[in-house]
Amino acid sequence: MSLALFKRRATAPVFFLSSLLGAAAGAQAQTQAQAQAPQQITVTATRVPTPVNQLVAELTVIDRATIERSEGRTLVELLSQQAGLQFASNGGLGKTASVFIRGLESRHTLLLVDGVRVGSATVGTPSLDNLPLEAVERIEIVRGPLSSLYGNGALGGVVQVFTRQGAQGLTANAKVSAGSNRHGQVAAGLGFGNQTFDVAVQAQHTDVRGISATNPEVPFGSHNPDRDGFRQNAGSLRLGWRPAGDWRVDLLGLQSTGLTGIDDGPGVNARAELRNEIVALSARGSVQPGWNTRIGLSQSTDAYDTLVSASAFAALGAIQTRTRQASWENSTATPLGTALLLIERTSEQVSRPGAPFSVSERDIDALALGLNGNAAAHSWQASLRRDRNSQFGGITTGALAYGYALTPAWQLGASFGTSQTLPSFNQLYFPGFGTPTLQPEEGEHAELSLRYSVGEHRWRAAAYEYRYRGFISSGPQPANLPRVKIDGVTLSYEGRWRELDLTASYDHTDPRNATVGNANFGKQLPRRARQALRLGADGQWGAWAAGATLAAFSHRFDNAANTVRLGGYGTLDLRAEWAFLPQARLGLRINNVADKTYRTVLGYDQPGREGFVTLRWVMR
Repeated sequence: MSLALFKRRATAPVFFLSSLLGAAAGAQAQTQAQAQAPQQITVTATRVPTPVNQLVAELTVIDRATIERSEGRTLVELLSQQAGLQFASNGGLGKTASVFIRGLESRHTLLLVDGVRVGSATVGTPSLDNLPLEAVERIEIVRGPLSSLYGNGALGGVVQVFTRQGAQGLTANAKVSAGSNRHGQVAAGLGFGNQTFDVAVQAQHTDVRGISATNPEVPFGSHNPDRDGFRQNAGSLRLGWRPAGDWRVDLLGLQSTGLTGIDDGPGVNARAELRNEIVALSARGSVQPGWNTRIGLSQSTDAYDTLVSASAFAALGAIQTRTRQASWENSTATPLGTALLLIERTSEQVSRPGAPFSVSERDIDALALGLNGNAAAHSWQASLRRDRNSQFGGITTGALAYGYALTPAWQLGASFGTSQTLPSFNQLYFPGFGTPTLQPEEGEHAELSLRYSVGEHRWRAAAYEYRYRGFISSGPQPANLPRVKIDGVTLSYEGRWRELDLTASYDHTDPRNATVGNANFGKQLPRRARQALRLGADGQWGAWAAGATLAAFSHRFDNAANTVRLGGYGTLDLRAEWAFLPQARLGLRINNVADKTYRTVLGYDQPGREGFVTLRWVMR
């Protein structure tokens, strides 16, 4: 793997991090108990429960407390506050948005909700605009190629959302929030659990008058200077039953309906309805000592229904994707670690107003093998997957990662993987837009990392290099580009100093068209900034808590030719909270304190300064 980018373009940040690491090296004199922080367990990175300190891949866990501190921010904005992730949005809450992991396209991110695929097969992107955050307990983000475990869509990484689960005894929560642009939200939940049964129910209503999503620069004359609000009603239900031993049966239901204002021409209050539904049933437990199994059945629905439009080219009606999945996972303890065997079938069906696509469904059958283990200073992860789909035949992907602990505090890591993403139905078959001869995108990914962890301080440096064949270009009549490359460096820190929880990250990402002879050869891929810096601090002093988040991004381009430039920007968010009762908290948050005007998509505005007051009550 070439590290020229690491040496040439990130010298200052690396020197800065090296200084921090050198200063912290003296902390190794602490006791072994201080050096070993409690380890989280993740399931997303390997599909089996794995301690985070054994992973080579870069993982981030966004916990419930962090979600609650993000009042007024959308899900994609919350994700973009993490190292290696960026976003682009066509307005504010409830508007079409994209998330980019390490400079990759939004279609290269797989979104899971409790293991269920949630996305649109027509546009080929995850459904990030309508998920109710009050139903979410935590979010796991894994960067890097995971197609060898998850198949289509996991070319750049996986974002998995875990909904709330009933705890022991009776629990309840409630929330009331009000803010700028007539933002209002109420939510409530109830949970119960004992040794045999648990249940969690959550409901949420959001009503925001919003801002005008567009400005006069928007293409095709779509600007309409009205307020484009968002109204959402959402609910979730999660049931758990332990019939015997360590066996557990889970039932998940989630439904979210949003009414969003859109701009597609002047003089009309254009609107669309967003609808997401998930139903999933699973059972897991031990067949015999050392052999665990899980059987899952799920269905998810993603629909975008245009109700009113000012455009003569917009068809009224619903564009819908229905994804059904059946899976059987087996994990077995072996002398080399935990072995995984996965058998999976996925069916996608799409529909649109008017004449259907020439092909409107596809089936994918998959077999995957994995191995995850550690011994002494060594840790490893390996996976291999064979997908056979009804459109493109067979595709094989694989990944291998190795970590070596130089000392209890220092770990080196290296990984290599291949990945794939299928063209969306719009890219293939949309009349006057699609290209039926498109082929799947295929990628090769390599990464080197260095991690340092002692006490409550954790640093990580990673240099990565991605190469893609058949990368699908944006816009009408998309084509497979023979070559696209992405080089990058990420430096990150998280830790605790006295009463403060601190985070910091720096990204340098260079996503480029590397197809010699192409008109856009050497150009930066659209809507991604090459530089990103994030700083965060949160502290608690008795009943009071306060925090701040600073995010800064360099300029980006809105088109593949790099002729339309969007300026860089920085935002500062401030927050404070007062626990005036053991069960009740009053919070104040101000987003974009400096009232910065910025755009991540040409012609689409982002909110200026906004303030929010939130009252939360929790019974445990």
